[in-house]
Amino acid sequence: MKPLSLLLAVVFAWEAFASQEDYPLTVDSLPQPDVPKGEFLEFEFTGSQIFPGTTRNYWLYVPSQYDPETPACLLLTQGKSPYKASTVLDNLIHKGELPVIIGVFVHYGRILDDETGRLIRYNRSFEWDSLGDRYARFLLEELLPEVERKTTSDGRPIRLTRDPNSRMIAGGSTGGIAAFTVAWERPDSFRKVFSNIGTFVDLMGGARYPTLIRKTEPKPLRVFLQSAENDNNSSGGNWLLANKSMTSALEYAGYDVDYAWGTGGHDFFQASQIFPDVMRWMWRDWPEPLKPDPLGQSRSPVAQMIRGHEGWQLVSEGHRFTEGPAVNEKGEVFFTDIPNSRIHKIALDGSVTLFASDTGKANGMQFGPDGRLYACSNGNRQIVAYDEEANKTVIAGGFGSNDIAITHSGLIYVTEPREKRVWLVRPGGEKQIVDEGISFPNGVNLSPDQRLLYVADMHGQTVYSFLIQENGTLAHKQKLFHLQLKDGSGRTNADGMVVDVKGQTFVTTEMGVQIVDSAGRVRGILSKPQSSWLANAVFGGSNFDELYVTARDKVFKRKLNTQGALPFLTPITPKPSM
Repeated sequence: MKPLSLLLAVVFAWEAFASQEDYPLTVDSLPQPDVPKGEFLEFEFTGSQIFPGTTRNYWLYVPSQYDPETPACLLLTQGKSPYKASTVLDNLIHKGELPVIIGVFVHYGRILDDETGRLIRYNRSFEWDSLGDRYARFLLEELLPEVERKTTSDGRPIRLTRDPNSRMIAGGSTGGIAAFTVAWERPDSFRKVFSNIGTFVDLMGGARYPTLIRKTEPKPLRVFLQSAENDNNSSGGNWLLANKSMTSALEYAGYDVDYAWGTGGHDFFQASQIFPDVMRWMWRDWPEPLKPDPLGQSRSPVAQMIRGHEGWQLVSEGHRFTEGPAVNEKGEVFFTDIPNSRIHKIALDGSVTLFASDTGKANGMQFGPDGRLYACSNGNRQIVAYDEEANKTVIAGGFGSNDIAITHSGLIYVTEPREKRVWLVRPGGEKQIVDEGISFPNGVNLSPDQRLLYVADMHGQTVYSFLIQENGTLAHKQKLFHLQLKDGSGRTNADGMVVDVKGQTFVTTEMGVQIVDSAGRVRGILSKPQSSWLANAVFGGSNFDELYVTARDKVFKRKLNTQGALPFLTPITPKPSM
């Protein structure tokens, strides 16, 4: 070793030693003679389909108090029992300060040469730094089922609780952001998160989290973050500043969050010292369920919109593909089941009945100023209108259609996605192409004052805005709405849209219902009621304050602190967003 390299090695070793000396472990992290020890088992997992070809080690800690008659709580960490976790569990379970918790400690995947064992691919950053649900699916669909096929050395089967309030995930560095990502994506499975020196910087998208936290409907998570003055500072960002930004965002959004900023570096010393107290804080009120925005202190616009109301409620199910929700002046909601060529009606009392059949695979719908229900009968290449008795009249034909918007004066705008067109149908049936070239024009709607037409590009990231001319043609085309993208996707899958009396537009996307102000900025994201496709939305109910969404085989609703703007009534002019 060269003299300079030797000197640096000595300096780094001394800094690490000094840092460790600064954070001595408490008795809770040290083996105690009177405390029974749990069993520590090691296994290898090679059968992943989500990360094909990888091999990884994982370890199980099973406390001596474990009884398979009662499914155990879970602590899952990235890495082999960091923070002296198994010893901490021994001590705190013995003292009655924690419930019976099984530890699952997992390594990142690697691809090795079959003959030489040489490392070919190193999956740590890909698996743990990436956003999205890939790693969460690996844990929930592959690893944990594998864990529950194991037994202890004395033959006890491993049984883990499914209660997300009884499951915690933790890790450091890339393992720290991985822990948060798993809980963020799957709060139905994990609701307690400890991240130390978490990599919330721009390595594989982690720097997006503070923005997403501020905009997304609060989730039922409890989070503890740790970083240090001498944490990493590289081309991806500054780790300490990133963790402070995360904390600020979590506090802004009303999360149950705590943190510790130390004087060390990118290490586990402080995290190991505080881990027993983190565990006490994390499990302090177990088994009480965790709730989103538990103290009602969130300042995020989306939290203000849902405050005081329940989440999504199932309205109807058993359909093949629901779409085209439309509301009449009573607040009754109609929706299509495209493959079955049906239109269903939701009454104010919540009952669902068949309104029309043989609809030509009707898709988008809207009520017009004449009180009739207009529909895109795409299978017949027609625009049709239904009266109250479901008698059908053909309004125009000869072109494909997907979604529809109708002004107070009776102008009809229709999207034709595959031909990249927007059509205008005037009263009397005269039709005209008024725009071409959007990659996949899907949802279409009007601003509350009906001066603007909005068209969602499903294959892009934007919603286009047009100025409606006196003769109904469109001018001043602009990519106005900047929507949020799901990680790894180049398009939002923006579909249907509806506007409220405040001038906000609610856009159904892959990430959820994105709420956009009139200036084109996403102010909030409502979570999807289920993981499958979110197609369209409308405000209904007697006060027009219930947001109905069509979600593949089902229809859901939830009450919001706003009201829908009804396009068949006199246009209104909300205060503009600046």
